[in-house]
Amino acid sequence: MADLLAGRRVAVVHEWFSAVGGSENVFLAIADLIPHAERHVLWAEPDAPAADLHETWLARTPLRRSKALALPLMPLAWRTTKIDAEVVISSSHAFAHTVNAGDARHLSYVHTPARYVWSPDFDGRGANPLLNLPRKWLQHADVSQSRHVHAYAANSREVQERIRRFWKRDATVVNPPVDVDFYRTEKTGDDYLLGVGRWIPYKRFDLMIDIAEAAGLPLILAGGGPEEAALRAKGRNVQFEVHPTKARLRELYAGAKALLFPAHEDFGIVPVEAQAAGTPVVGLDRGGLRETVVPGETGFLADTTDPRVYAGLVTATKDLDPRRIREHAATFGHDRFAARMTEWIGDAVR
Repeated sequence: MADLLAGRRVAVVHEWFSAVGGSENVFLAIADLIPHAERHVLWAEPDAPAADLHETWLARTPLRRSKALALPLMPLAWRTTKIDAEVVISSSHAFAHTVNAGDARHLSYVHTPARYVWSPDFDGRGANPLLNLPRKWLQHADVSQSRHVHAYAANSREVQERIRRFWKRDATVVNPPVDVDFYRTEKTGDDYLLGVGRWIPYKRFDLMIDIAEAAGLPLILAGGGPEEAALRAKGRNVQFEVHPTKARLRELYAGAKALLFPAHEDFGIVPVEAQAAGTPVVGLDRGGLRETVVPGETGFLADTTDPRVYAGLVTATKDLDPRRIREHAATFGHDRFAARMTEWIGDAVR
C-alpha cells in the first residue's frame, strides 16, 4: 500500500476518537497501511491511544461532550475543514464521508450510514427527541455533501445494502480486520455462556440473561456501559467482568460453551474473536452474523427473541468442531483486510 501511494499526499479521516472500538481499529489499520498519511478526526479524547491526530473546531467546543447535540454540526465541521491531500480516505459511521476533500480523490470506508439519521429505530440512542427536527435536513446534507466521493467500501453486505438504499451508490465489501491471531487458542472448557460488548440496550444483554436462564447455565457478561445497574438487578446467576483486558477476554472466549449474540449488528467483531478461540456463536439471524457465522458449522442463528429457541441452539453446539470454527475465523484476519483494502484503493486511485 505504501508503494501504491508513495509520493502522494494522503489523509485518513475518522469521526470522533474517544476509545478503541471497532471503527477506531479500522481507522488505525488503514492509517498503518499508509504510514505517511495525515490523520484527521472531529475530536479526540485526551487518553486516545493514537498520536498526531488533527482535530476540527468542534474539539474546541463543549459539544464534544455530547454526540447527540454535536451531530447537526458535524457536516458543517467537515465541510469547513480543508485538507491538503491528493488522496483522502474517510472512515465513516456518521458524516466523515462528507469531508471537504477539495480536488483530491476521495475514497470512503463505511461502517454504516449514520444510524441516528437513517435508522433511529435500529439503535435506541438515535431516538433522542432533539434529533427529530434536524433529521430530514441531515439526511439531505448526508447525500448532497457526499456526491464528491469517488468510491465506497462497506464493512459488510448489510452496510452495502444500506448504502444502496439510502445514498443510491454502489460499494465494495471489505470486511474489517479482526485480531484472530491473538484470540486463536485451544478450548479450555464449556462451563458457561458468554456475552461481550458495550452494555447498551440494542446489544440485548437483557435477552442473554433470559437465554442463560432458559438453558440452565451460568452466564458471564464482559464489557461495561450505562446498562450495568439494570443488568445486575436482573441477573441472578450472572458474573460481571468489567472492562477485561484482551488476555482475560481470550480466556473467557476459550472457556465458554457458546457466545450469545442476539443483536442486529452491522458486522460484529466480537463473534469472530470468539470463533478464533474455537467457541461457537448463537445469535440473531440478521445483519453481519449472516456473513461471519456458518450455521451448523460455526454456530447457529435464529430470527426470534424467544430465549427458549436460543437455549435449544446452545444445546446443539455440542456437535460442532472447534477446529472448523477456528479455521473459519482465520478468514477475517488483518492480512486479508490489508489485501482487500490495497486492491480496493488501487482500483479507485488509478
